[in-house]
Formats: sequence, C-alpha cells, structure tokens
Amino acid sequence: MTLSWFSIFRLGLVQMCLGAVVVLMTSTLNRLMVVELSMAATLPGFLVGLHYVIQLSRPKWGLASDVDNNRTKWIILGMLILALGANIATFSIGLFASSYTLALSLSIIAYVLIGIGVGASGTSLLALLAKHTVERRRPAAAMITWLMMIFGIAMTAGLVGQLIAPYSHERLTNVVLGLTAITICLTFLATWRIENGLVAVQITKQQSQSLLDELKDVWADDKARKFTIFVFLSMTAYFMQELILEPYAGLVFAYTPSQTTSLSGLQNAGVFCGMLCVGIMASGLKIGTMRAWVQLGCTGSALMLLGIMAVGQMPLAIPLEFAVIGLGVFNGMFAVAAIGSMMTLAGDGKKEREGTRMGLWGAAQAIAAGFGGLLGTLLTDIMQLGGLSVTNAYGAVFTFEAALFVWAAMIASSSIITRTHKNTKIPLTRRLENV
Repeated sequence: MTLSWFSIFRLGLVQMCLGAVVVLMTSTLNRLMVVELSMAATLPGFLVGLHYVIQLSRPKWGLASDVDNNRTKWIILGMLILALGANIATFSIGLFASSYTLALSLSIIAYVLIGIGVGASGTSLLALLAKHTVERRRPAAAMITWLMMIFGIAMTAGLVGQLIAPYSHERLTNVVLGLTAITICLTFLATWRIENGLVAVQITKQQSQSLLDELKDVWADDKARKFTIFVFLSMTAYFMQELILEPYAGLVFAYTPSQTTSLSGLQNAGVFCGMLCVGIMASGLKIGTMRAWVQLGCTGSALMLLGIMAVGQMPLAIPLEFAVIGLGVFNGMFAVAAIGSMMTLAGDGKKEREGTRMGLWGAAQAIAAGFGGLLGTLLTDIMQLGGLSVTNAYGAVFTFEAALFVWAAMIASSSIITRTHKNTKIPLTRRLENV
C-alpha cells in the first residue's frame, strides 16, 4: 500500500507547519535584532546560521527513521522541539535590553533546538514521502507539499504582520505561543495512523551500517554526488537574501516590523505562484523542461535582486513590493524543479535508504543556507565598516547574490540536471502529466 493523494495532502500540512514557525524565527526576529535592537547584522546571521549548522544532523535523523521504520514519531518529536525553541527565541528578544549575556545564551539554545526540530521532523517527513509515494506521483507530491509549505509561510507572515501591529514584545510572544500550539495540534492530526498499512510498517527492521559508511555509499553514486554539489551551490544563492531583506526594508525604507513581516509574506506568496506556475505549465501545457525552468528561475531571481538594489538607489523606479514579489515568483520556479529532482533521485536509489539520501541533500541545503545567510550579513557589516552607506552596502550584497544566481543558472545547463532526468524512465513533465 502506498500513500494516497489524501495522505500526501495530510503530510503537506506538516510541511506547512514547519514553514510557518521557521519564517518568524529567520525573518521577523532577525529584523527586530537589527533594526529595533540596533545589533550588527552578523549576530542574527550567526544565530540563524547556527540552526542550519545543527541541521547537519539530518543524515542521522534520516538513518534513524530508516532503521526504525517509524517516521511518525520523529516527525512529531521534531515539531515539539521546534515549538520549544521558537518560544525560547521569542522570549529572549525581550531580555536583550536588560541582560545581554543571558539573552544571547538563551538565543543560542533556542536556535540549536530549532535546528534539531526542523532536521528531525523535516527529514523524516520527506523520507516518508519518498519511500511510500509511487514513482509517477513523486514530482507532483513534491510540488504539493512545497506549495503547502510556502502557503503556510506566506499566510503566517501576512497574518502575524497584522497581529503584531502596533508592535510590542508581549504581543509577539502571545502570537508565537498561539502559532506553535496550533502547529503541534495540526501535526498530531496530520500524522495520526498515517503509516498504518504501509509496506515499511510491516517490514522487519533493516540492519544498519555506521552513518559514515551509509553516507559513503550514497556519495559513491555519481548522480547523488553531483546533485549534492548542485544543491549546495544553488541554495547558497537562494538563501543569501533571507537575513538582509527585512532589515534593508526597515533601514532604507523605514518600514515597521509589521510592514516588513508582511513584505516577507508577499515574497512567499510570489514563491507560491512561481511553484504553481511551473506545475501547470510543465505538466498541463507541456511547456519547457525542468532544466529550463531552473535556469529561468535563477536568471529571473538575479534580475529581481538587481531591481531591489536599484530601488534603494532610485526610490521612484519601481515599488519595493513589486521587485520582492517578482523575486519570490522566480525563486519558486527554481525551487520546485529542484525539489522534484530531489524526490525522484531519492526514490531511484536504494529503497531502504531514502532517508539517508534526503538527509544528505538536506544537510547540503542546510550548509548552503547557513553559509549564505551568514555571508550576506557579514558582507553587509564589513562594507558598512569600510565606509559604504547602508543603502550601498546592502545593494552591493544583493548584486553579489545576483551574480551567484547567474552562476547557478550556468551550472544548471551542465549534465547535472540532464542526467537526473535521463536516468528516470519517464521525463518529469510526462510524469506529472500521467498522474
């Protein structure tokens, strides 16, 4: 028995909950530290980067769920840990003014917990999808779950932006507490008995090698190795703007916390539209290949980043919101094609080690996300210390990120994406068509 469409949508709810919590930790709290608390951007960059570094544990979580043949408990445990970390992180924001050392210590603990929670829950969720979704449904399943995640991010950012206006720490604390309570309840409901009747539940537990040996086996696969490198390079470009966009809007355009949170919601609404566009165009209308959509997404993202930079230099050129939504649309185009490839490659490997493969690629993405986010904040601070204005410092980083996206588009034209698709029996666009 494999996952039905209803079960896939249920698991999409978990992905939605993960995105809803994480977006506030990486965007709203980051902006509060830089603008309201006047901290160097490198500090929140370090904290957010820390939660990505902790996600290097993803292969371990994936292997644990492989051996245990019980993904549900790891999904729920991860969500509980994530909720605890999110509330501690929010609480610590209010302590910086009175006890900087205590607040920083709590923040470090909180972001470690956030990284553990996302790694355990997210990896086990993707492994469950990869192992029990029939081959022809995998790309569509990837698109559905990621669309639901982006919808959760966009909806949360928009609603929270309204709920915390006018901003107060007490109001933010209550909102985060309520949000995490809702996500925990949804996770329990979404995963309730979902593995009952699936083949993996009835299989005798697999004997495992050491984690290092498991990773060596995966790395020896030429397709898996090249795709891991591609994920790292492309995601570094993808995540560089994550920690600097909201502070940029606050410092250069004087946006309030409510406005920058809503701006993040607009960006993710654009991501949702971009992902949906690729799903409809590539499958329903049979326009373009996955490689072409990746290249368009990367190139378009580069152009939108240059537009965001230009708005700071020439405020009357285009509205900031327009460029941010455009960035989201092109980001979504790139991401959904890459995610579909990831799901397909995981299922094409050893059938008992989907979790290990997803963990390896999740770790590569986590390293890229942490490195990209920290690099963006660090470059911004260094350039300001070097004498550049706030506007020019942020603009230079956006330009550098655009160059990375162009590089990623060039890499996408190589054999990595092509070979990923060639080694599947049916092209991805056809698979979506035959769902």
